[in-house]
Amino acid sequence: MTSTLPEPVRTEALISGEFAPAASGETFETINPATGEHLADIAACGEADVDRAVRSARETFESGVWSRKHPSERREVLMRFVALLEENLEDLALAEAIDAGKPITDCREFDLPETIGAIRWYAEAADKVFGKTTPAGGDGMGLIVHEPLGVVGAVLPWNFPLSMLTWKLGPALAAGCSVVVKPPELTTLTTLRFAELALEAGIPAGVLNVVPGLGHEAGKSLGLHQDVDLITFTGSNEVGRRFLEYSAQSNLKKVVLELGGKAPQIVLADNRGRLAEVAADLAGAAFGNNGQNCTAGARILVDRSILDEFTAELVRVTEADWVVGDPLDEASTLGSLIERSALERCISAVDDAVDDGATVATGGRQIRQESGGFFYAPTVVTDVREDMPIAREEIFGPVTVILPFDGIEDALRIANDTDYGLAATVWGRDLDDVLFLARRIKAGTIAVNGYSEGDISTPFGGYKESGFGGRDNGLEAFEQYTETKTIWISLGRD
Repeated sequence: MTSTLPEPVRTEALISGEFAPAASGETFETINPATGEHLADIAACGEADVDRAVRSARETFESGVWSRKHPSERREVLMRFVALLEENLEDLALAEAIDAGKPITDCREFDLPETIGAIRWYAEAADKVFGKTTPAGGDGMGLIVHEPLGVVGAVLPWNFPLSMLTWKLGPALAAGCSVVVKPPELTTLTTLRFAELALEAGIPAGVLNVVPGLGHEAGKSLGLHQDVDLITFTGSNEVGRRFLEYSAQSNLKKVVLELGGKAPQIVLADNRGRLAEVAADLAGAAFGNNGQNCTAGARILVDRSILDEFTAELVRVTEADWVVGDPLDEASTLGSLIERSALERCISAVDDAVDDGATVATGGRQIRQESGGFFYAPTVVTDVREDMPIAREEIFGPVTVILPFDGIEDALRIANDTDYGLAATVWGRDLDDVLFLARRIKAGTIAVNGYSEGDISTPFGGYKESGFGGRDNGLEAFEQYTETKTIWISLGRD
């Protein structure tokens, strides 16, 4: 398979329906993480570009060309967009695989279908979200209505460039908002092509604007802008805190944050007899997308009575099923990490843990150095203490640790002993035990007997330092892109 990006390759900002270079003329480089080779030079937008994009979004919003269009008409436009995405699925999947180092089969069979499904789901919901009336006496009536929020700034992560984009854009566009997207600098290319297809589908110019650039320039400018009504951000806790500061320093815009995680995967003793199935599932939780996922199964908590048997199964399935290779080789189940610093973070985390007494059961090394890319073997680490950094800090790579527990209360204690609270998985046969843990683990999504983040219909977000201000997915996400208004009508007669 060719490693050449499919045409057209868009590298400029999209503002008011037109592609244009950054006002400064500056660009930044994007590379192929599987080879280290140059892919493209992309417009490096700054404050002037962000201001122009926000002004376009505001003018378009106030014009009503999208915001006051009947919801069923927005649905029809978004469904045309769905059709165009389906027509271009293969090219988008190829571009995503090259730009992000992701296996082409994952892009083709998971990321793009989820991307398209999110737009379709919110398109169908656009004219099916209703207001309500309040109980009142004969002298009045209360109407509670939802109106489009206004201008939304979306600052997006590089690990799932298109699917995370549609988690934000699906509900925002269906609700009638105008949006300014700051795509991830490491994986910008598919966002620009996506926006071009949105224009082709009939989304009016100015409703969807894209300002590529660096976070401390374009992202910061969007966060500080006085005319942005809401920022939705998925990424690191460090940057999430900055967006809260930007809101306080500007117009007190709403902020929705989906941040990091260190998701516990709990394996109860009554799983003996199906440990091969459990291990296969939790290997997928740990190593899917190279562990570059905020819900990755990076902590596997195992009842001590089945610890050795489970560990052996996890090592076996990791070595048998998780094949690291060229992302464009359909036999590869793991591609490259996104950049050199991600590779170095994995190396450092595992080496430091070994120096502190941990054991590498499999993996634990850089591989495929000759490719020029950033490849690391899927890694299982045992003999880990709860206080070790590898058991507490988000690594964002194909590294998981196994921690033993003694009884269900101990499992709950370890699971909740973290600053994060995004997701967890519980494997068990006893319904009382499973629901005890599911109800008491402090996390936004609890999967039972199979790692999952839910689907587009279920709200996604975290407790504690994993989330703030709202949820992605579900009708809950739709509502956060609207303002709730009460209209009180005084009646002159009974």
